[in-house]
Amino acid sequence: FKAKGFTMVGGQSLIEGEMLSLPATLNASMVTKFRYHKTNGDTNNNASNKGAFEIPDEAALLLGGRVGEHVGFIFEMQMAEDGAPAFAAYKMPIGFDAGGAHIEIIPFATDAFGPQFSFELLNTGAQRSIRVLENRSAISAVQKLGLQGAAQGVGFAAYHTTGYINYTAWQPETGKAASSSGDFFHYLRIAATPQIVDGWDIGGGVQLWSGTGKLDDGITYNKKDAYALALQAQGNVGNMPLGLYATYGNAKKSAAGKTANTFNTGTNDDATAWSVLGELGVITNKATVALGYMGYDDGTATDNEQTITTVGATYLIAQNVELQANHSWKGGSYYDLATNNAQANGDQETLLMLFSAF
Repeated sequence: FKAKGFTMVGGQSLIEGEMLSLPATLNASMVTKFRYHKTNGDTNNNASNKGAFEIPDEAALLLGGRVGEHVGFIFEMQMAEDGAPAFAAYKMPIGFDAGGAHIEIIPFATDAFGPQFSFELLNTGAQRSIRVLENRSAISAVQKLGLQGAAQGVGFAAYHTTGYINYTAWQPETGKAASSSGDFFHYLRIAATPQIVDGWDIGGGVQLWSGTGKLDDGITYNKKDAYALALQAQGNVGNMPLGLYATYGNAKKSAAGKTANTFNTGTNDDATAWSVLGELGVITNKATVALGYMGYDDGTATDNEQTITTVGATYLIAQNVELQANHSWKGGSYYDLATNNAQANGDQETLLMLFSAF
């Protein structure tokens, strides 16, 4: 459904005419996240150090489906953040089958997901909203390095059962007033999904962000320079489903006296992150447990290294209502400084979440 641009209708009846093919029913869903967030720092400046209810952390109305025989859409209307635009994310894939492949042109805009929102299928955190555990910066190199954000542009994607490729021309802003007075930024995604092991779904690929341009003020330059690699495997061990995920990311250091790389403004060294994560289903279609580890180097000269060990668990109250718990322990030279530890957010983090979609 997603890979074919949201045009599939299943058993729904259609309203059809000359150059018209609409489903009789509009697909709509309410998505909510209710969270409790706790860190163990001493300062009162961060609410999570004392334990914070975030209700809702996210709340959105999602609309999506078929617009025409070759046109689909998905739209997210956010309702959680006062003052933020309701038009949070939108894309309208226009696609055609070509032999065994599916080709799409995808105009899009998003307030947070980056250019990868144009087309992404894997669960490694390559796109912010497609991840295994809630604490995204503890399990995905892309998320730890901040390789996302506001974006609008046009993606050009080709999908086959053995993989997909996506080139996107974009700018790091949204809204009709946003414009780039320089070259567009570039995003390239190449992924393979080969069927090489019976009973296992395997996928992996590379992401590249590049380009330099001006923002809508016509003055401020903005540069993007980063890449990421990821691999996932999903199958069964005995009667239990197992997912394995590995990621690596690199945000290039900025050159002194030149336009800074917004993914890493430091000039000392590249910022890098890597992660591994496993999730095991312990009760079929009901409960999972997860264990992950991340290494991170922010590229600065001293106190630059972080490690994060994360445990997680999920439990389905219903097929579309999930309870999730994450807890992370953080270490490394970064936390040797009190300003990064007890006086800030501490070195442990707990997230409890009730997620629903209906």
